[in-house]
Amino acid sequence: MSLVDLPLLPLGKGRDLDAERGVECPGDLPAASDPGLVARARAAKEALGERVFVLGHHYQRDEVIQFADVTGDSFKLARDAAARPDAEFIVFCGVHFMAESADILTSPSQQVVLPDLAAGCSMADMARLRQVEDAWDAMADAGIQDAVVPVTYMNSSADIKAFCGRNGGVVCTSSNAEVALEWAFEQKAHLEGGAKVLFLPDQHLGRNTAVLQMGIALEEGVVWDPLQPGGGLSAEEVRDARMILWKGHCSVHGRFSEDVVDELRAQHPGINILVHPECKHEVVLKADLVGSTEFIIKTIEAAEPGTVWAIGTELNLVKRLADAHPDKTIVFLDRNVCYCSTMNRIDLPHLVWALENLVAGTVVNQVTVDPETEADALVALQRMLDLPGKSHRD
Repeated sequence: MSLVDLPLLPLGKGRDLDAERGVECPGDLPAASDPGLVARARAAKEALGERVFVLGHHYQRDEVIQFADVTGDSFKLARDAAARPDAEFIVFCGVHFMAESADILTSPSQQVVLPDLAAGCSMADMARLRQVEDAWDAMADAGIQDAVVPVTYMNSSADIKAFCGRNGGVVCTSSNAEVALEWAFEQKAHLEGGAKVLFLPDQHLGRNTAVLQMGIALEEGVVWDPLQPGGGLSAEEVRDARMILWKGHCSVHGRFSEDVVDELRAQHPGINILVHPECKHEVVLKADLVGSTEFIIKTIEAAEPGTVWAIGTELNLVKRLADAHPDKTIVFLDRNVCYCSTMNRIDLPHLVWALENLVAGTVVNQVTVDPETEADALVALQRMLDLPGKSHRD
């Protein structure tokens, strides 16, 4: 079987029952947008001029990316928006938590628009503030709360970032998670038994960073299930743990499986496996290279012509990289082809609708974070910005 013949289930046409819950592809993507919308989007953007700044996340469709003023990961885009204070409108082609971050980091005079408010993030939704507060109370009951430092991934809601700000914690990206964890453990190093970290909301990034980059034993991490009393853990298990990992995952990166890695290596001995650290621990262990979205892009850009790559990240980006580098063979690390369904809600019709409303003087789908939440979230974000060393990227 050749590389391109790896059996793939068309989007919405099959299921992998071994995949994690919540990652099924429920149907085909919408048909390609009416070509006439391209002209309308261009006209609306030209009419708005420098009053609008369009951000396009790497996982967006090509039909949307073509209208982005900048592309990047979520935190880079939010910072790019903050660096454009003269833009009245920030149109964020991404998902809800990203638009929240942009609102937090931009000035009060700027308005952040999300073309479709239904563009959420399943991972961010797996950690609700009430659930996290309940877990925090349970840790107090177990007598360990004073030793716990909360660390939240950038892919979380504003109120979870604010929770970390209020409780001595920090935000991290997939590029600086190791530095953030080192900082967190230092905060309570003086306590008998040292510090513990509550890592939100992605268990895989927390586990992969702790075990593979910091040398923390796998058994020193436990998974807190917010749907179970006491997180599904005994007080002893929580007290003995160094890493308390929230039971959350990315609905795209959670799909990738180690058996596909084995198949590809057997068929193509020289293949390079490149994955995002949101992938399961078993997949990351079998990969050649692991890194953030920006790391993946730069690795492919620097790769030698003729090399063969299987990439474990969102399919829109993998396809874009394959198209941009025809001198290399680039494939998707999954039999079941699946886009990020919520990211793909931002399509050209929604973008045109948002831009044309702005031209008409109507701000639609504005995303705002209340001042108290914003202030606490900024505390956690500033702690991240003050971290030494690695860049602050997703």
